[in-house]
Amino acid sequence: MSQKEIPSKYNPAEVEDKWYKYWMDNKYFHSTPDEREPYTIVIPPPNVTGVLHMGHMLNNTIQDILVRRARMTGKNACWVPGTDHASIATEAKVVNKLNAEGIDKYDLSRDEFLKHAWEWTDKHGGIILEQLKKLGASCDWDRTAFTMDEARSESVIKVFVDLFNKGMVYRGVRMVNWDPAAKTALSDEEVIYKEMQGKLYYLKYQIEGEDEFVTIATTRPETILGDTAVCVNPNDERFAHLKGKRVLVPLVNRSIPIIEDEYVDMEFGTGCLKITPAHDINDYEIGMKYNLPSIDIFNDNGTLSEKAELFIGEDRFDVRDKIVPELEKAGNLAKIEDYTNKVGFSERTDVVIEPKLSAQWFLKMEELVKPALENVMNDTIQFHPPKFKNTYKHWMGNIKDWCISRQLWWGHQIPVYYLEDGTYVCAESAEEALQLAKEKSGNAELTVADLKQDEDALDTWFSSWLWPISVFDGIREPENEEVNYYYPSSDLVTAPDIIFFWVARMIIAGYEYRDDFPFKNVYFTGMVRDAQRRKMSKSLGNSPDPLDLIAKYGADGVRVGMLLCSPAGGDLLFDEGLPQQGAGFSTKIWNAFRLVKNWEVADIEQPEHSKLAIEWFRNKLGEVVATLNAQFDSFRISEALMTVYTTVRDEFSGWLLEMVKPAYQQPIDAKTYANVIDLFDQMLRLMHPFTPFITEEIWQLLEERKEGESIMVCQLPKIEKYDAGFLAAFEDVKEAVSGIRKIRKEKNITFKDAIDFSAQKGDKGFDETFNSILIKLGNLSNFNLVEEEVKGAASFRVKSSNFYISLDGFINVEEELKKMEEELKYAKGFLNTVMKKLGNERFVNNAPEAVVAKEKAKQADAEAKIKVLEERIASMK
Repeated sequence: MSQKEIPSKYNPAEVEDKWYKYWMDNKYFHSTPDEREPYTIVIPPPNVTGVLHMGHMLNNTIQDILVRRARMTGKNACWVPGTDHASIATEAKVVNKLNAEGIDKYDLSRDEFLKHAWEWTDKHGGIILEQLKKLGASCDWDRTAFTMDEARSESVIKVFVDLFNKGMVYRGVRMVNWDPAAKTALSDEEVIYKEMQGKLYYLKYQIEGEDEFVTIATTRPETILGDTAVCVNPNDERFAHLKGKRVLVPLVNRSIPIIEDEYVDMEFGTGCLKITPAHDINDYEIGMKYNLPSIDIFNDNGTLSEKAELFIGEDRFDVRDKIVPELEKAGNLAKIEDYTNKVGFSERTDVVIEPKLSAQWFLKMEELVKPALENVMNDTIQFHPPKFKNTYKHWMGNIKDWCISRQLWWGHQIPVYYLEDGTYVCAESAEEALQLAKEKSGNAELTVADLKQDEDALDTWFSSWLWPISVFDGIREPENEEVNYYYPSSDLVTAPDIIFFWVARMIIAGYEYRDDFPFKNVYFTGMVRDAQRRKMSKSLGNSPDPLDLIAKYGADGVRVGMLLCSPAGGDLLFDEGLPQQGAGFSTKIWNAFRLVKNWEVADIEQPEHSKLAIEWFRNKLGEVVATLNAQFDSFRISEALMTVYTTVRDEFSGWLLEMVKPAYQQPIDAKTYANVIDLFDQMLRLMHPFTPFITEEIWQLLEERKEGESIMVCQLPKIEKYDAGFLAAFEDVKEAVSGIRKIRKEKNITFKDAIDFSAQKGDKGFDETFNSILIKLGNLSNFNLVEEEVKGAASFRVKSSNFYISLDGFINVEEELKKMEEELKYAKGFLNTVMKKLGNERFVNNAPEAVVAKEKAKQADAEAKIKVLEERIASMK
């Protein structure tokens, strides 16, 4: 493209698809093991039926920056993409789709339902991965994995069988968090507690055979139908007379014992506690302790079962409304109070969870967690920011056995096979299970038809905890070349809300199956929130569509926007001004490129100011590279972006190009031009991980490139020695240039008017080495070194050096003096007012310290202004 053909405006839409296709065609994202150091990232697999949201944008932008930078430092970078089958979320969507078609899930066989689920997955799965390509994600798409593809599924089943054979997987009836909407158990981490305004109901239970009552307090009156005891504290003298007695459950008149246990808080409610072992975790423990019966009054969908005796088939919350007037009518309602308590909701379906006794499969965690806890606390695995170590330690130190079964069909079917007598075997296939069943039963005549596989699926996280190993097939083939090369991975980028679900469990699996950590660093991103600090969500309508943002501002603009205020682990307050600012950055660099490419180049001598400018920027580049390396090493990625952003905007475009820019319609010398092109190339490389598309476009146009060349496989600038003293001296030059520009503005002296300039050298603030730059950027006609103050000139100071600009011919001295004398009069009047306040003892003694300090600051400012004005007036007379 010739200089004249370079468009005046950068058009992301035209550029982005072109270069992404070019990168894909040249297989720049693809990685295979070789002699280089590997750099591996595995994507946190998004839900297969999901679409891109703002959290994905932030997370994947950061991953792409890390992986692109690794490639440009000579590492063999491999970013593995993939999706998660998301059993609860996906099954819910398929069930809703079937319901809309008039089909009930339970009218279908398992295989028929799974056929619908696979159709849904094939239709919607992978949309999010295609969207990530629009963002510029440089994943190795040849490696795309899915948690339910053959390799991952076989790995999951193999691990379950292995843990079962080690005695770590067991079946047991436990109190679980039951989601009545999804009809499945949830782990503790999938329950969100919300503060709710409710009621505390005081209910009277008649003592059997007496007219006396005991009163209990409950927030859930419908659960009295499952009560099997009333409990009091043995130390509570109020209830000593109840020992050995029984009470009648209201409405159903079931006789239940009064028991004693110190668990009861004598201060809460009435001091009497109803015990419902089937529907409260603490009641369950007491029930086990005292061998109480357990009456499960709820069906799986949250309606009341036949065991409730009343309100059978009605929804639990409808029953709560209906049972209260019935209790009142029967004389069992003492009073109702307003009450605030925390209620558990399903993270997936947002319905109130029910504690429910259920036969489930569990994984023993006590021994498994030990190496995973130790190696985070000793920083073998580093968290960024490290504050999340405390959260991790708290959870790992209080871990319970993991309920790994879910009452779902979409997912990995539990590889346990039951015989008719209820005994079971665990195997990777039905054929292996049959062999084990024959051995266990002693019946050689058994067939596969005699075995029934467990209907339930495994918890989704039971597949994703293997992700860093299974994507390289390290479970099925533990010694294969790929897993030995790429594992452990380098960095994990994720959100802190899945530190327990996923991060901890991957670490556990890493030590159990590879005897090594799965990643060296974990970078926790913040939550994307709106300007009002609300979490972005579709329901609130405060979340923009990421693809709309990309269409409007370009992928580079959105990437920069996402990082402009995104500290590790800190929330990102997003508004559209951020990608707009990112797009402005693209415009800035595009304009700089057009400026340089439109210069005419001639074989003329290099001016001194250009030579110095190039020397300065080479030193500056060395400092910037060192800064960036330190920022990336400590995962200060937003700071790294700001380093690149300000270097491009201020140092490169604002200073270097201004210093070397030829005069109007004059050519630039060939040596300076070649230097600028080289430095431009270096800057593009530093920018590339952050803004891949525009840097590729400019890099390709900057010089002649061969087919197949790309900036993304170029080397980043390496650390060069730089002269810190030279850079510090140049900062004084910049301050002096700013001083000249300020006086030109104040005195309305246009830049085309050359000015007479004098420097009075102090011990700091002026170095004659850079005079040619001051002459160029200040448009100075004369540059004089003086020993004394220059009378009648405008002046400014840099450190201990004074600079003077002659105003002869530019201003009317009498008018200027009159103006300054009026300013001086106003400043003295203002100071007088402030001094009166400070001279008032009552004010000084009684006013808040901050108010007095503010007045003293006003005094100091006014005195300094008066001094400057008096000096200027004296110098002009």
